Amino acid sequence: MAWAIGFSLLAALLFAAAAALQYRAARRAVHGGSDASAAHGLIRRLVRDPVWLTGWGVNLAGFCAQAVALHFGSTAVVQPLLVTQLVFTIALGTIGTGRRPARLDLLGGIAVSAGLAVLFTVPGAIPPQGEPSRPRILLAGLVAAPVVLLLSRAAWLRKGPVRAALLGVCAGLCFAATAVLIKLTTADLVDRGVAATAVDWPGYALAGSTLLGLVLEQRAFAAGSLPAAMTAMTMTNPIASYLVAAFAFQTLPPRTAAAFTALSCSVLLLTGGVALLSRSAHAAREGDTVPEPS
Repeated sequence: MAWAIGFSLLAALLFAAAAALQYRAARRAVHGGSDASAAHGLIRRLVRDPVWLTGWGVNLAGFCAQAVALHFGSTAVVQPLLVTQLVFTIALGTIGTGRRPARLDLLGGIAVSAGLAVLFTVPGAIPPQGEPSRPRILLAGLVAAPVVLLLSRAAWLRKGPVRAALLGVCAGLCFAATAVLIKLTTADLVDRGVAATAVDWPGYALAGSTLLGLVLEQRAFAAGSLPAAMTAMTMTNPIASYLVAAFAFQTLPPRTAAAFTALSCSVLLLTGGVALLSRSAHAAREGDTVPEPS
């Protein structure tokens, strides 16, 4: 489990750096707008932005680290640790500025750390790693797909924090699917080789979920409310991953009162910590001036 934890934290650090770059690029691309019309043609503008492309490269490195972590551990272990992305976001935001962490930073970091500590120290709170059931994974995907479609449609009719939150949930669901598909694809590569992986469906589904999640993430950033987007996205990902781990990897959910209580407390602490850190990150980024391209 040590390798899974180490690479999960590395992935969280890389995702934090990528989010910082991509958020700046997305807000600049929509010129501060927050509705659906402002996001029209967003991706076309972003792929020509060097800052966004740098963020994409860092994000790719994060996915590689996440893939290694998922090879050594289950989604129920790896995905909750990615919540530390926001802790790294705050830390990166203070480097070179001379600013000390604010009270929100400290409270949020403590809440996230406490939530992870409870999750990882109480026996039975994390379901043990099991063998994947492909029919169940497909069923989970069939359930999630219409949810993403409906929420993204609802987001199209909203603006500001509501739009950002709805798109954040959609992106989080896609990234949870990506984590499950990364695990299947890496297992294919290790156990069956490149040729067998190339003719199997998980690799292609992985490409689709990753691309869709990337598009939805950029639209959530462009909506203008970073706290709403990051809280929704950061919490949907581990919760959905945990549920899929329990449902599709033939593992058992918490069966004792202590484990169930620990899981519930961990979710509350992580959600509260993520909300505090998101607001702090938003306050820090609102102070940044992003020059318009000439």
